[in-house]
Amino acid sequence: MSRTAVNRTVLAVAGLVLLAAGVLVLLGGLDVYGRLGVTMPDRWPWTSPDQPVLSGASRTRWTDEAWWWPVAIAVPAVVVAGCLWWLFAQARRSGPAGIDLPSPAGPRGHFALHVRSRAIEDAVERATVELPDVARVRVRVAGRPHRPYLRAEVRMESGGGAADLLSRYYTGPLEGARTSLGLAALPSEFRLRVTGRRTSAGRGHHVRVH
Repeated sequence: MSRTAVNRTVLAVAGLVLLAAGVLVLLGGLDVYGRLGVTMPDRWPWTSPDQPVLSGASRTRWTDEAWWWPVAIAVPAVVVAGCLWWLFAQARRSGPAGIDLPSPAGPRGHFALHVRSRAIEDAVERATVELPDVARVRVRVAGRPHRPYLRAEVRMESGGGAADLLSRYYTGPLEGARTSLGLAALPSEFRLRVTGRRTSAGRGHHVRVH
């Protein structure tokens, strides 16, 4: 599932829960059940304006139990940590969620199609990892939706040729992406790390390809 789909699912579930709770409180606060003469089940929450959101019995039901205070502290802490993790995950993507493709038949500045960044990243990563001597690759779309560029981080096997790999990347995956998207130019930052077979450390190289 993509990050966009996960975000929409989380927001939809959270929104539905908050909406349901708000409707229940509103119905009880306006005494809708009493005015309509509807008798709700005994455990139905917030049935009248005089009923608190949490009764005294509910607040003190488990306070004498040994597990109550650890759970009461741990659950909000987990919820807060999860929210912070989700917020950090959203901030990690510095580039646009998608790019706008110009319309060849339309007026200047008119964009006919919006392509998701993740689809472009996946396509370039698959094409790059098939190049000789490439061990791992990570591609990200950066810039603006109408002026994008790529950031490629490539890990090359020891003994490979950096210049040859850069040339293959430029004429292969990068040029293929530019042609497929119909862009006049697609700049790219190419970060290369050469690693030995017995060590995870390597020499880093940074090249900007236009």
